[in-house]
Amino acid sequence: MTFSELELIEPIQKALKLLGYEKPTPIQAQAIPLLLQERDLLGCAQTGTGKTAAFAIPILQLLHQKGPQQKGSRKIKTLIVTPTRELAIQIGESFADYGKFLHLNHTVIFGGVGQKAQTDALRNGIDILIATPGRLLDLMNQRFVSLKDVEFFVLDEADRMLDMGFIHDVKKLIAALPKQRQSLFFSATMPPAITQLANTILNNPVRVEVTPVSSTAETINQFLYYVDRNNKYDLLLHLLDSKEIKTALVFTRTKHGADKVVKVLAKEGIKSAAIHGNKSQNARQNALENFKNQSIRVLVATDIAARGIDIDELAHVINFEIPNISETYVHRIGRTGRAGANGTAISFCDAEEKEFLKDIHKLINKNIPVIEDHPFPFKGIMSEKKAADNRGGRRNNHGGGNNNNSNKPKSAGNQTEATQGGDRPKKKYFKQKVNR
Repeated sequence: MTFSELELIEPIQKALKLLGYEKPTPIQAQAIPLLLQERDLLGCAQTGTGKTAAFAIPILQLLHQKGPQQKGSRKIKTLIVTPTRELAIQIGESFADYGKFLHLNHTVIFGGVGQKAQTDALRNGIDILIATPGRLLDLMNQRFVSLKDVEFFVLDEADRMLDMGFIHDVKKLIAALPKQRQSLFFSATMPPAITQLANTILNNPVRVEVTPVSSTAETINQFLYYVDRNNKYDLLLHLLDSKEIKTALVFTRTKHGADKVVKVLAKEGIKSAAIHGNKSQNARQNALENFKNQSIRVLVATDIAARGIDIDELAHVINFEIPNISETYVHRIGRTGRAGANGTAISFCDAEEKEFLKDIHKLINKNIPVIEDHPFPFKGIMSEKKAADNRGGRRNNHGGGNNNNSNKPKSAGNQTEATQGGDRPKKKYFKQKVNR
């Protein structure tokens, strides 16, 4: 199937052709015809499958077919609510791309920045509003936003919205919407709470599920390293010694953990940046742009901040810490292997994370291949002092000692060779790395 077979109007076809889009993804092929019939929809598709285009394209077409609103008196006809600022910006960019040749306008509102530019856009009148819940409710309370004319409502990344504690905000927003509307739920997973919420909001919805909630893309090669918690920094630095890892998106569970990883990498001369909730919007956007243009090599992110990151040809994702929610693992590694490209997902697991790993294996219905041939095999938790001494020794050697790589094990990109009988590191290497 091609986009030309979906009965899309010429301006949208022209925009899609300009973007190089030819064939819709499965979620797009199934959802777009249903949404053009103005059906409510509950869509389940893992990250990177094209959910944004699946709802943006039909909404743009339906708005265009209803005719233009008069300038200066435009009312908000479409509301898209999404959990993070990065995802809101990304959705806004998608509407701009797909609606390039339509006379429709949109704005994106989110917290963490001044509101004047956002309120000015709202005063001028808009057709489409993309928003995060907190800032949206704030501007509603200030009477800058009215939702009484909304005809299309999209709750995107609904599972993450609930995980982040936005359930009460979402219910307040829904209460302000007209009862007569077309409602869309899109989510990467469908836990019971999402299904229950959908049943109370959607009107006779159709359900589109293109992949099981537990699936990971076949294009992603997954590897697991068992490693003591205090050796994780050294293992990360060891993997980054490989030139095959040009860039990497590294996940931590906490903001503090993300900042600490950046600090360790900086001491080794590896350019990196962290994005999380404590960072300003400008800092987060700058970090993301620098990562995309490869001004920095490593982007360290928490799960909440990373949702919505869309980076073309991202080859490596590293789970510095195993997520305590098994579905989050699917979200994380879905940042790579997108749109049919190959990717590699590497996970570090310490003693305390083994229970989390069991849940992941159960969810994805397979065991992640284990890499045993590495310089920091699991031996039990090391002391903080010993781990710090190791990193100090590594830094001293990095600065000007013998930097002979001949004794190093296979790089992350060749780990399958290592597991099939590749050369193991010599004992001399272990003495240099661990005991000096």
